[in-house]
Amino acid sequence: MDGLHLTADCFECRCNHTLLLDEHALSGLMHQAARSAGLNAVGERFHAFKHTDGSPAGVTGTVLLAESHIAVHTWPERSAVTLDVYVCNFNQDNSVKARALADQLISTFQATRVVRNEIKRGDPNQSAQQSQPEPALQLIAQEQLTEFSSTSTKIEQRIVDVMSPFQHIEIAETKDLGRIMRLDGATMTSEKDEFFYHECLIHPAAITHQNPQKVLIIGGGDGGACEELLKHNTIEQITICEIDEQVVAKAKEFLETIHHGALTHPKVNIVHADGFAFVRDCLARFDLIFLDLTDPIAPNGSALAQSCLTEEFFQACKNCLTKHGQLVLHLGSPFYHAQRYQTTYRQLQTQFDLIRPYHVYIPSYGAEWGMAIASNETADSASNDPLALTASTVKQRIEHRGLHHLKYYNHAIHQALFALPNYVHSLIDFNERKKL
Repeated sequence: MDGLHLTADCFECRCNHTLLLDEHALSGLMHQAARSAGLNAVGERFHAFKHTDGSPAGVTGTVLLAESHIAVHTWPERSAVTLDVYVCNFNQDNSVKARALADQLISTFQATRVVRNEIKRGDPNQSAQQSQPEPALQLIAQEQLTEFSSTSTKIEQRIVDVMSPFQHIEIAETKDLGRIMRLDGATMTSEKDEFFYHECLIHPAAITHQNPQKVLIIGGGDGGACEELLKHNTIEQITICEIDEQVVAKAKEFLETIHHGALTHPKVNIVHADGFAFVRDCLARFDLIFLDLTDPIAPNGSALAQSCLTEEFFQACKNCLTKHGQLVLHLGSPFYHAQRYQTTYRQLQTQFDLIRPYHVYIPSYGAEWGMAIASNETADSASNDPLALTASTVKQRIEHRGLHHLKYYNHAIHQALFALPNYVHSLIDFNERKKL
């Protein structure tokens, strides 16, 4: 049977020691790496060994793939890991995916020295190819847009590398992006380009609303969205519903240049709960609701985020809005995630009368990113329609609200954000296109 067999002996690993001791952390890493590589996990078995005194002694585990398997054994006392990756290439060539998977795992273990072997199975003329010991690998933060396309940046130093009860949390230093936060292998924010995302997520809707006072953010544990909201002098109360307490804790400690202390501001209340359950049971009403979630669209998209992009969830959000309230969310890339973009847009249509999509390029995401403002206004009578605002009105509100230190958003940008290219119009229903 045609296939590719990869092995790697990783020495002097500098990763978080939890990965060498905790079977659950190791399992989460293996599944995430398989998803990122475009391979399909169908089962697993992990066992954590213990010394006679009860102390941890390493982990052996296997993740079964539809394409074959990944096997791993850790040697914590030696800071070493052995890897075994096999993929069948009978129906299609999975070699590129297998190598990408092995590269990602080796990078995560941060081995100083690696010995790799590659064997092509099924070819009688192909013998084992053993490589020489490699120098320390360059650590790469890869943003997987699709199974076939990605963007990446070099990591200078890992600062945080932990498995929370919900996800893999990483914070690292990079040259081009500054300090970055990644969840389950996907980049959430960076010091140097966070203003592209956070200013454009927050200000178009906040400026459109005539008097936003109470706001809900679902997700947003890095504090960047909250920090932008607090620039509006009308804001009285912000509730952040972030399921993962460790995301907030790590952001408070390591991402101050992004949130600027907003996570401990007296106007901010942080609730650690599932976003869907929170809005379903919430009796409060909000002028603005922002869905600042992990990306459910990419190959390693979050299941938690997927549960918050359904008709039922959007209905629950609508029930939590005031009369002129607005829901804001990101739709992913209309180019790379066209189907999901369209599906989410149509799910919004079932609950909201007015939807205004808009776009901004996010450098760390490597793509043009879609966002949308949804409300129960009508295009003819909307007092809170972002397209109805003139540039002079936006400029006046920016000055009146006391918005300072904006690096992206201004009165001209507000109108430009909502100008859609033709290929995006093709993703939207004809009836809605006529309104745009």
